[in-house]
Amino acid sequence: MDLGCLNISPILSKHTTAINEDCFAICWIKTEVDHIEINGIRYTDVTNSIFFLSPEHNWQIVRQETVSSSGYVLNLPKKILDQPTFSDLHINQVRLFNSKEIPKIHLSPGIEIRIQSILEMMDELISTHLNHREEALLALLKTFFIYCDGKCNIRSVISESNSKASLVYKFKKCIDQKISKLHEVSEYASELNISDKYLNECVKEVLGVNAKSLIDEQLTMRSRHALKFTDKSVKEISYEMGFTSPEYFSYYIKKHLGHSPSRVRST
Repeated sequence: MDLGCLNISPILSKHTTAINEDCFAICWIKTEVDHIEINGIRYTDVTNSIFFLSPEHNWQIVRQETVSSSGYVLNLPKKILDQPTFSDLHINQVRLFNSKEIPKIHLSPGIEIRIQSILEMMDELISTHLNHREEALLALLKTFFIYCDGKCNIRSVISESNSKASLVYKFKKCIDQKISKLHEVSEYASELNISDKYLNECVKEVLGVNAKSLIDEQLTMRSRHALKFTDKSVKEISYEMGFTSPEYFSYYIKKHLGHSPSRVRST
């Protein structure tokens, strides 16, 4: 495999633009960026966001005066996404890079730490000549996509004609914003002004799973992260995540993760 223009660059300059016309660009904007301008349109609410940009996009990132990096730009050769290892990912199936719209992902709390680790390992490998370097890079890139896939395992930009996919996207976005308050399918259906049955029907058709599984996936992921990587008490976490009591939180965690909160924290 020709890695070509595969590289990772920190966002350090006042203005950052595409460096290679033959590459896709994944721009992870962490903080201290004034805006990103894409095809003449300015986006300002971009903290902790990832943009997927094709060579056809004319873009630049304008950041504030600071000495630290504001994020990273991952440049990918066009042919790399044709690798079989990516074929089963929704993020590739919907061809985010080929959209006429601007695909954008907001990362969940804690995910940015994992994303940075993946990019740092990739950057280290790119500069070496280790055996099996290409296989390792593809594996890390797939891991990166899987984390992004968890945020948008349907297209982040939906055609108006695909009403069910559009609805599921709204449901996913609603979960991301309100998971600490809403835990039931009926609550999200009410937010979207539809019936529970229709919401489940749409999710099943578009993603192949039921609506509750998406809620539980996000709730357990965030709860596990809080248990493993914060010093907050189980009681504090249970209430922050919207549970009615620490006892019910413990029951829920044991049901979905197989262990009590204290055991999850210690393993």
